[in-house]
Amino acid sequence: MPGKIVLVSGACGTGKSTVSRLLAENSPCGFSVHMHTDDFYQYIRKGYTDPWLDESGDQNETVIEAAAASAARFAAGGYEVYVDGVIGPWFLKPWFGLARTGIDVRYVVLRPDEQCTVRRAAEREQRAEFPLDSGAVQKMWRMFADLGEYEANAIDTTGQTAGESADFIQKRLEEGDFRI
Repeated sequence: MPGKIVLVSGACGTGKSTVSRLLAENSPCGFSVHMHTDDFYQYIRKGYTDPWLDESGDQNETVIEAAAASAARFAAGGYEVYVDGVIGPWFLKPWFGLARTGIDVRYVVLRPDEQCTVRRAAEREQRAEFPLDSGAVQKMWRMFADLGEYEANAIDTTGQTAGESADFIQKRLEEGDFRI
């Protein structure tokens, strides 16, 4: 039986990586994977553009498609796959394609308030390959401020620890929520 793919999304600083790692480590499935989409950007050796810049659109679509293909392969092998990344509704097309093949794909957006997001992003270890300033974080946060038809997929994690967020998400996943 194919595994499930859970997309854990949101702006930088929302806790995607930490929550995804906890979900994968505590998964009720015997096989689980935590895929960090930022890693896919690091594979690019020529032609890299910072993913938050307007001109990065084609690159970002390619990265998301590569991540979806990798996640699909793990799911086909029976793994429950937790994919963390800045995956807005504008990047769901490849994931819809996987859902149409019968893979159970879920979409969760972590959305603490803007002030909390900027603070969390500033407190985390800054990586040379993804240097973020508060303006870039605010821009990304605003991109997730109105999810339209996916508003029910957003959870406010402002007052939660990563463990509390992971527990809440796991309960909702078990209830069948967040399907795309």
